[in-house]
Amino acid sequence: MEPTFSTTITKVKNSGHFLCEDTLVREIKLEIIVNAERVGAMMCTPVDQEALAVGYLMSENIIDSVKDIQSMVLDNEGMQIEITARTRQDALKRLGTAGIIVSGCGKSSTANIDPESINAKVIEGDLCIDSTLLFDQMGQFYTECPLYEQTGCVHTAKLYIDEEHSFIGEDIAQHNALDKAIGKALLLHTDISRSFLMVSGRLSSEMVAKAVMHQIPILASRTASTCLGLMIAEKFGLTLIGFVRGERMNIYRHPQRIRIGA
Repeated sequence: MEPTFSTTITKVKNSGHFLCEDTLVREIKLEIIVNAERVGAMMCTPVDQEALAVGYLMSENIIDSVKDIQSMVLDNEGMQIEITARTRQDALKRLGTAGIIVSGCGKSSTANIDPESINAKVIEGDLCIDSTLLFDQMGQFYTECPLYEQTGCVHTAKLYIDEEHSFIGEDIAQHNALDKAIGKALLLHTDISRSFLMVSGRLSSEMVAKAVMHQIPILASRTASTCLGLMIAEKFGLTLIGFVRGERMNIYRHPQRIRIGA
């Protein structure tokens, strides 16, 4: 299934109107089946579904690594993914009993909202990046997202590894875009411990929790953080940055990883 489709619309401009072709993004419900049991379903864009599933399962601590997956099959015209894997039963049970609808776009469940219940380590390490690198990468960000360029209707995420390696995720839901970008990296067994992550939307609690679960040290956005997102970042040592625009930004917590004026 193609992620976009074309349709004829009526465009109004300068008191006139005319017919033209427009490109819209598709929206599907993706079901994730693990070991013959339905883990959940989410509204998403039909592209990179495998990466989305891997990123989601790891961010929810259901699997520890890609090596836990024995098989993965995309079926039903891309609307169902069936996975056989070694799983953490405690995480599956918690997701089933404590999962809530997250505040991001689309509809998904997570059990990783309460900072006291997040099963993750404090992010450590000596990563430090120049502020100019973050400004440059954020400036390039939107020019590297083809679905956004075509439709203007998706959230985007970019995981920066180094000058030669980065991973883009695009989806109608911003938490899906993040899972896709991370999932792509994990499927290639990429070390993400010294990476930084950029997202297009707000830094809400579920977005920050996902970065923490994957031990990504820096998370940045063009928009703001919520209070709960900030609390999670503070507790787990995540460098959280908002309003990265031009050569300005707000570093909410753990600024030691950003070298200013370099």
